[in-house]
Amino acid sequence: MILNSIQNGPLIWPTIKENGVTRTKKYEELSALKKLQADCDLKATNIVLQGLPPDVYAIVNHHKVAKEI
Repeated sequence: MILNSIQNGPLIWPTIKENGVTRTKKYEELSALKKLQADCDLKATNIVLQGLPPDVYAIVNHHKVAKEI
């Protein structure tokens, strides 16, 4: 799942309609599989960032997902 996060991008968080307003689901509202994928997305980003030299890290630290990096 971590490799999938890097190759295919992060989980697209599902949305729900609540009182006529559409919002992104909270982590607690995700299914067990989607929670696992969200955790793997975070781990993939951290693995990539930790492997970078400090000068390169300074350039890419504003990216939110491993695929962008």
